Amino acid sequence: MPDLLIELFSEEIPARMQARAREDLRKLVTDGLVEAGLTYASAGAFSTPRRLVLSVEGLTAESRPVREERKGPSVLAPAQAVEGFLRSTGLTLDQLERRADKKGETFYAVVEKPGRAASAIVAEVLEAVIRNFPWPKSMRWGAGSLRWVRPLQSILCLLSDETGAHVVPLTVDGIVSGNVTEGHRFMGMGRFVVTGFDDYAVKLKRAKVVLDSAEREAAIWQGAQNLAFAAGMEVVPDTGLLTEVAGLVEWPVPLMGRIADQFLSLPPEVLQTSMKEHQKFFSVKNPKTGRIEGFVTVANIEAADGGEVILKGNQKVLAARLSDAKFFWENDLRVAKSGMGEWVEGLKAVTFHNKLGSQADRIERIAALAREIAPLVGADADDAAHAAKLAKLDLRSAMVGEFPELQGVMGRYYALEAGEKASVADAARDHWRPKGESDGVPSEPVSVAVALADKIDTLTGFWAIDEKPTGSKDPFALRRAALGVIRLVLGNGVRIRLAQKVSYFVVQLGFAAKILDQARSKDVGTDRYSAALHETGSSLAPDLLSFFHDRLKVYLKDQGVRHDIIDACLAMPGNDDLTLLVKRATALSETLKTEDGANLLQGFKRANNILSQAEAKDGVEYSFGADPKFAETDEERALFAALDTAEATITPAMANEDFGTAMAAMAALRAPIDAFFTAVQVNSDNQIVRRNRLNLLHRIRAVCSGVADLTRIEG
Repeated sequence: MPDLLIELFSEEIPARMQARAREDLRKLVTDGLVEAGLTYASAGAFSTPRRLVLSVEGLTAESRPVREERKGPSVLAPAQAVEGFLRSTGLTLDQLERRADKKGETFYAVVEKPGRAASAIVAEVLEAVIRNFPWPKSMRWGAGSLRWVRPLQSILCLLSDETGAHVVPLTVDGIVSGNVTEGHRFMGMGRFVVTGFDDYAVKLKRAKVVLDSAEREAAIWQGAQNLAFAAGMEVVPDTGLLTEVAGLVEWPVPLMGRIADQFLSLPPEVLQTSMKEHQKFFSVKNPKTGRIEGFVTVANIEAADGGEVILKGNQKVLAARLSDAKFFWENDLRVAKSGMGEWVEGLKAVTFHNKLGSQADRIERIAALAREIAPLVGADADDAAHAAKLAKLDLRSAMVGEFPELQGVMGRYYALEAGEKASVADAARDHWRPKGESDGVPSEPVSVAVALADKIDTLTGFWAIDEKPTGSKDPFALRRAALGVIRLVLGNGVRIRLAQKVSYFVVQLGFAAKILDQARSKDVGTDRYSAALHETGSSLAPDLLSFFHDRLKVYLKDQGVRHDIIDACLAMPGNDDLTLLVKRATALSETLKTEDGANLLQGFKRANNILSQAEAKDGVEYSFGADPKFAETDEERALFAALDTAEATITPAMANEDFGTAMAAMAALRAPIDAFFTAVQVNSDNQIVRRNRLNLLHRIRAVCSGVADLTRIEG
């Protein structure tokens, strides 16, 4: 069985595109081969800045012959139908077979396709892949029509077996496939012939190219750590930067430099961000001082002078970058020490959204809501409102203007320089969090209050102006904001009635921008405007709460809680208290994982079905009057006693929100309910007994439904 080697050699591929391109090449080629009738044992894809490579092992030498039978029209069918069948099969009338069936004779087409050689299939598949490769961005060059991420220079395509290596003949826009490639741009040994993947990988390494990106990453990280350790320093880990740098070099050579003394007073985040974003440098920290004092750069060449000239050039460029950062820092500190009034005025001129006012307007709304939320999270209301007014001021700073990713981080520094409390300053940094799935949530009360207010403001505002997410489109990141609220609430055990807060926000702050415009243009009186706001608040709250519930389902699904269990708990009162809702859903989920819980669910559903059918038939509700004196069997009396015991436990447990105890008591009903249905016929001929038993079933439904709406549980 032959092995296949493909290399697509081009000018430098952007590092951010390489991982996806590797996977696309592997999937598109292997899917195409399988669809054409070939099989293979394994496939691996690789990339460097100048090449995409695919190695396929154990490829079949040719596709299997295919024999296909297709049933056609009746022999007596109109000529047009027969002609259409002939066109679809590519056969002539005398090549069709006639076969008898129940309705007479029918035409059948037997199409036999012989097997095809692997080389012909590979050429066909690879050309299609190259011409239709899904680059995020691509370009054309010269007079050809081919589009590629950067000009494609050569195609290597080999099939190797026991007889040797054979070039798969292929031409794409004048580029002819071959068995030749080249190594490093500067340190390589010119173009050379390869005979298979093993030979290819060995010769590439001799030509100063490390093919495997994971191997390049390991070499970079190990080299950087060795350099830092020798200097008594530590490299600051950065997985994203490591992956990016590995995509910029084919032969990584780490070099370590020092940051000039005049820049060491800059905040470490500024140094790290400037070096990472502008220079792709790794930061090096002095463990004794905790300061960022050096950097590691990765060259793509082994220099004769050990990299001295490269380092000197990098340090010169870095000094210019850090000089700008130092100027921004010192200028921002001047504004911060003067009370940040300049930034307060500046935000008045920054539009948040044309229907929701300026950033200054938004800050006032957030401050008011933070004051409302503060008691719910254990924060001082004045501190929360004050922190909200300061939290976004760094958006007007020169440093955040240069490095937007430092928003919040710089706000904390500036707030401390302005003499603010640590808790107020921390809120400037933490109210943006969580920024993503891997980001933690703040736990300091003032930060939690401002973070919740910020995200609820965003959601309520865009709901008020009807700018909701649709399908995959979410330009204002409202799904992320809702998930942020959920994680903040659950992570801190916050008890907040979201529906009430949304209504309050609309009514008290006049958040319905459309109504505000209408009131101004038509001179609507205060009473009518207030009534309109109340109406808007009442209509927004359920819709926005439903959005929160949808996000919560996604979040809890990742935690192992089924959607139907969440639906069963959403049907209960207080479903806008997310902490309460999740406690209930978690307890129900754990209960249903037990044998008693699962069997109880079946017993409940049986009781509910019998009761519902009887109520529909009789036109009455059996919800009162179950009396043990009418019980005829021991199992019936035992069920009365078990329900009394369960209710005595469940009622106080639910009042104390002890869902685990309540559901354990509910699960304990499994055995008496099973025994009842085994021994008793509910629909007795004695109407008094029948009515009593139906009322008893109602007690089962009532006891169980007080914990969750079990009718919504599947299975």
